[in-house]
Amino acid sequence: MKITYFGHACLGLEINGINVLVDPFITANEKAKHIDINSIKADYILLTHAHQDHILDAEQIAKRTGAKIISNYEIVTHYNNLGIDGHPMNHGGTWTFDFGKVKYVNAIHTSSFPDGSYGGQPGGFVIEADKTIYIAGDTALTYDMKLIPMAFKLDLAILPIGDNFTMGINDALIASDFIECNAIMGYHYDTFGYIEINHNEAKNTFAKASKTLTLLDIGNTLEL
Repeated sequence: MKITYFGHACLGLEINGINVLVDPFITANEKAKHIDINSIKADYILLTHAHQDHILDAEQIAKRTGAKIISNYEIVTHYNNLGIDGHPMNHGGTWTFDFGKVKYVNAIHTSSFPDGSYGGQPGGFVIEADKTIYIAGDTALTYDMKLIPMAFKLDLAILPIGDNFTMGINDALIASDFIECNAIMGYHYDTFGYIEINHNEAKNTFAKASKTLTLLDIGNTLEL
């Protein structure tokens, strides 16, 4: 599995030759101006919730690539109405796709489309393929995270660390204990003023707990 960071909360996963894009917000992200969205491959697009900073480029990329959108029922219905195919899920549900098994798990946040319409309940994804990863989406620290290691042994967890709108560094450290995973990749940080972090302090906080926090530069790839 290869994970490419496209900035903010956008990830590209390459799993056995299948391309899965998560929460595409690129064209309005000043820090990701060097990313050409027309070069991004996508067979599937996973959306954690309906906020603009997670769905902005989903329609354009889905229509160009023919990607199927995987998200909650309300978000999938929204894109169905735009002529885009989708697979609806809801909390606790699991489905096996050709790239692996996906479980839709709880997230504590809000979810609405840019026009203010209802975007269903936010969530995260556990993906079990050649490696098993947890993509938390935008969330607060929640005790529900303790349920994840009861069913999955994670190789990597991708957690929001920017604070203000989501967990910050200290809560993400606690979350890593809850999910029993010492390998963490941070996301949802630095995009704008509210969520800027000190990278060295963040990494040191995890290192002191004998854990690893990876902060990828935009456009760089982590191989598991």
